[in-house]
Amino acid sequence: MKVLAINSSPRGGGQSKTEMMLAPLVKGMQDAGAEVETVNLRQKKINHCLGCFTCWTKTPGVCVQKDDMALELFPKWLAADIVVYATPLYHFTVNADMKAFIERTLPVLQPYLVREGDRTGHPLRSRPPATVMLSVAGFPEDTVFDALSYWTRFVFGKDGGLLAEIYRGAAEGLIHSGKRSAILAATEQAGREIILQKHVSPETMARIRQPLTTPETLASAGNIMWQSLIDDGTTMASASRQGGAPRPASVEMLAELLAFAFNPLKLGDKQGTLQFNFNGEKAGSCYLTMDSSGCVPHIGIASKADCTIDGPFEVWADIIQGKQDGGQALMDGKYRANGDITLMMVFGND
Repeated sequence: MKVLAINSSPRGGGQSKTEMMLAPLVKGMQDAGAEVETVNLRQKKINHCLGCFTCWTKTPGVCVQKDDMALELFPKWLAADIVVYATPLYHFTVNADMKAFIERTLPVLQPYLVREGDRTGHPLRSRPPATVMLSVAGFPEDTVFDALSYWTRFVFGKDGGLLAEIYRGAAEGLIHSGKRSAILAATEQAGREIILQKHVSPETMARIRQPLTTPETLASAGNIMWQSLIDDGTTMASASRQGGAPRPASVEMLAELLAFAFNPLKLGDKQGTLQFNFNGEKAGSCYLTMDSSGCVPHIGIASKADCTIDGPFEVWADIIQGKQDGGQALMDGKYRANGDITLMMVFGND
């Protein structure tokens, strides 16, 4: 089984959420015995289709252009059993690089018009590979993929050629979400299922698409991130190289960010309330109520807390931003913790 994985993300250096999702999918396919080659389109020269139809007339099946698509990628595409189209969602569809790649597969068709039922199309020159569509988006709602899904099913869904659609909303939040490991593990399982079963089970897909948090918390965390970048006069790429976590500017922001980073797997079957009392320039109190279903941030003082943290707001802002280690800061006496301190260890990934 030969698989060609096409990644059209313009980002590299660990910033690409498309790449973050594609990597475990590829690993799962390889674990199931497939031979997988990944191609990053940002490293290739692919011209736009000229619309000259030379590949239909003068040189049937061969593009007149002599770029990486014609000389390298189109032959690999034809030879593949499965192609994974991995793209960030741009304006609710594939991005320009991926669209250019797909348009340049035109030589697989013949020019004649044929009617099949109520639909007119072109006959195939050779059978194209089966399709897996993978896309990520910043918005949390699954409905943002509706337009892409309709197009994907229309173009690739004929005769069972579409094996799977894997869509992950709220993708920018994956880096700091406590659910990242579980989502990526499910994506790896999807890769195995595609090779062995030619589809992804509903259970695996549900794990891939599980909500990171509520849309309201996600929006708040995202706005904190953008405001932090604006305040610092920096870019997302620069912030990613420094750890990527935004610096909270208020007690409310800090509570929201901690709730977003909550990892229910680290809490297990426990539940508890974690109280923060801050002094310093941004004095105030907040608390988190946590159980296996999630983490809810609150402002103020809880009626009962299982662990209480007292210290400067600035210390915890540094901890969230990755400038200080939380455990070391506790040992150094920069803040105090009383009660079940294991509740402080339920944030972030493994």
